[in-house]
Amino acid sequence: MDQQSNRQPQAFPEPGIDDFGATLAKHGLTLTRASSRALQINVGLLCDLACRHCHLEAGPSRHEVMTRETMAEVIAYAGRARFEQIDITGGAPELVPHIEWLLTELAPLAPRVLFRTNLSALGRPESRALVEVLRQQRCVIVASFPSCNTGQAESQRGIDYMGKGVATLKMLNQLGFGVDGNNLELDLVVNPTGAFLPPAQCQTEQKFRQDLLRKHGIVFSHLYTFANVPLGRFRHWLESSGNLENYLKKLAGSFNPATVQGLMCRSLVSVSWDGYLFDCDFNLAIGQPLEGRKRHVAEMAGHPPIGIPIPTGDYCYACTAGSGFT
Repeated sequence: MDQQSNRQPQAFPEPGIDDFGATLAKHGLTLTRASSRALQINVGLLCDLACRHCHLEAGPSRHEVMTRETMAEVIAYAGRARFEQIDITGGAPELVPHIEWLLTELAPLAPRVLFRTNLSALGRPESRALVEVLRQQRCVIVASFPSCNTGQAESQRGIDYMGKGVATLKMLNQLGFGVDGNNLELDLVVNPTGAFLPPAQCQTEQKFRQDLLRKHGIVFSHLYTFANVPLGRFRHWLESSGNLENYLKKLAGSFNPATVQGLMCRSLVSVSWDGYLFDCDFNLAIGQPLEGRKRHVAEMAGHPPIGIPIPTGDYCYACTAGSGFT
């Protein structure tokens, strides 16, 4: 078992907005765990990019990656607990050693396996074997692609991102991902490039379909828009630019009580790169563990108990704004 992480919970000030728990109470709501349907595995904080919106502060200088030993423990847990969906995320999972083995072992254990990518890392020649595994195992590729506008995309992702992202999407289309009739799903995720909320998802999907097809001949399966979560590097940028209070007020002002029942933290088990359990990737980012105590995946016999409370903070407003983060 890996050595226990020293990550500690952080308490954030909430300038000018109500406590998230108080907002839930005003609407007669509580945030507790429901039946677990998905297992999310964060395989590491190493990434080829250092995106401004990253809540985990992933980047090229991070060295935290999941070992093969921890991968084996995660695979064993997935076999014990059985989930409807397994979700591989990072950092850039492409850069983690043994990632192809992990995917191959996990694919038979769930009807649906998602692989999250920033596209840049997946387009490297070194990732060709991984792409073939994704195709053979019929994994769903979930690609983060912030904008069809080069300036906007590269303000978030860095210079030269657009060319790499477009080239990778074209390569995936050539292999059948996102193309009707191939049963190879390619989904796009769009996060705003600044301190504002995303536009309507339907409107954004229509625009991306038109722009990517017209400019590059690219097609995809679905598109999802999510608000940036005020944690990590994005929170630091909000603070340094003087946007934190206004952004939090925007999120809180867009609170939608109808989103609470379907929030992903209610039905998700999140595993960190070192094998510890959380309710979601955002609680993982600040060290708020599942059930309030550090527990390794090797200790878990099955799903977490239904009805236990989920730790919250002002960042939770990002998941309940507008259409929500479900």
